[in-house]
Amino acid sequence: MRLSVRGFSLRYGVRVAVDRVDLQANPGEVLAILGANGSGKSSLLRGLAGVQRHAGTVEWSGGEPGRVGYMPQDTSARSQLTAFEVVLLGRLRSLAFKVDVADLKAARDTLEEVGISHLAERPIRELSGGQRQLVFLAQVLSAGPSALLLDEPTSALDITHQLRVLALLRSATHSRRLTTIVVLHDLNAAARFADRIVMMHDGRVAGHGTPAEALTAETLRRCYGVEVAVFSGPDGAPVILPLRPCDADAAP
Repeated sequence: MRLSVRGFSLRYGVRVAVDRVDLQANPGEVLAILGANGSGKSSLLRGLAGVQRHAGTVEWSGGEPGRVGYMPQDTSARSQLTAFEVVLLGRLRSLAFKVDVADLKAARDTLEEVGISHLAERPIRELSGGQRQLVFLAQVLSAGPSALLLDEPTSALDITHQLRVLALLRSATHSRRLTTIVVLHDLNAAARFADRIVMMHDGRVAGHGTPAEALTAETLRRCYGVEVAVFSGPDGAPVILPLRPCDADAAP
């Protein structure tokens, strides 16, 4: 599905969290939303997912609006359900006495795809934060979505699992023609795995384009208040090296 957003604004009382944002996301591409804490990234994603009221227009075209998979930042769980049952819920929306064989197979296949089949029988509440993150990602993928909205899906993962998950998302997005929007904090991960990037600052779009176009020293200085060096990595993706806060020279 193609997403077109025009004049998107979101408030919490009198505070403006997102201010008149326009963006477009296309099938087969990973769009990363980057920015400092409080820049409006998660609020934007919640509004796009339909769980937060907003102003402006959000239009999904070329697919079923109900086929949007949303994974919030908070994946804490106290449920007695096993990891397999949590993933199966992504297929069924609610558990029943009789489950179709195809749904059972899809849940098992997704656990295998994400690399957590060994956790299938473990209660979700006993898993680590990173393991729960992988289970809920598998739940979203198992539903067969046309679009993915993922809020920091790698925040609790070690570097090995971060690379695997981002490679999986990129591969699935391209092969299944998904429209994937992902909020990330890791600039270098976004530079390597995203097709396009939107930079947020104070609730507004501060830059957008390919990783090379969006991740410039000037834009990063404006959005994060840091001096950086940007150079080309071995695979051609930009590599961001933070140097110092912009106000470091003024510190006593």
